[in-house]
Amino acid sequence: MGQQPKEVEPQQLVFKDDSSIPNNTLPLLLYREAFGPDTKDLASVIEQRFAEHDWTGSWRAGVYPFPHYHSTSHEALGVFSGSATLRLGGAQGTTAEARLGDVIVIPAGVGHQNLGSSADFSVVGAYPGGRQWDLLRGLPGERPQADRNIAAVPLPHNDPVYGSNGPLKRIWKSR
Repeated sequence: MGQQPKEVEPQQLVFKDDSSIPNNTLPLLLYREAFGPDTKDLASVIEQRFAEHDWTGSWRAGVYPFPHYHSTSHEALGVFSGSATLRLGGAQGTTAEARLGDVIVIPAGVGHQNLGSSADFSVVGAYPGGRQWDLLRGLPGERPQADRNIAAVPLPHNDPVYGSNGPLKRIWKSR
């Protein structure tokens, strides 16, 4: 359906446990302009690319405006409209601008939050193997169960953008 996205080496961001948000030793991967901004029906192209590489259970929406993480699955977000300033890694993390065509792969446990966005900001979200996800906010009582869940999440078989030969497998397996 869509064109093969250009090969982009992702930026790697690693965040330490901040006692509220557990984060992960696996780096968050930020693929800048993995999909060209002139791609026709970008949302459908991203959904199809993710699905081709077994990142399924997709949805289209924004990113929650409160800090949160998922302890039961990794998550891929593909920006198909607008832009947003995201806080990644919890309160002690960093901010990054997510723009049209970017893909962010968030390891289980890594905090993320929308600090502000354009009115048209939207992403396609998906999960490796269609894993079920939970929604945790770094509240008292979430851990140590969340830590056990995170440790049990398997590495994906494929990079959501580039498949079995993509950078995710090389980068995450080295950890």
